[in-house]
Amino acid sequence: MTNKKNILLVDDDLDQLEIVGLYVSKFGFNPIKIDNQKEAETYIENNKPDLAIFDLMMENEDSGFILSYKLKKKYPDVPVIIITAVASETGMSFGLDNETNKTWIKADLYLEKNIREDQLHREMKRLLN
Repeated sequence: MTNKKNILLVDDDLDQLEIVGLYVSKFGFNPIKIDNQKEAETYIENNKPDLAIFDLMMENEDSGFILSYKLKKKYPDVPVIIITAVASETGMSFGLDNETNKTWIKADLYLEKNIREDQLHREMKRLLN
């Protein structure tokens, strides 16, 4: 039996899902890759990941926020990272740098896509410790 931490990855961009999955494996974790909100909700109902990384916009423009909310409601101690390209695609900007956003964004970290491997590794280690 393995002691690797399970990292839930949810992104409808299969290339991004594969890249982040490779990073997560390289860091010594077990990636659980899911490409849609519905399957992710089912996974969350039946499993507790050690950390989750969600894309923001999937089937819905707020899929990542919905998944974060549901995960935190069931498992408040599981860290959540939202990785998105929403700012570059829409010009809208979100973040956890003010109290207003922190009250409705149920995530521990918000990062723009094309995140560097070393940055992701550093942030994951920080959140898991």
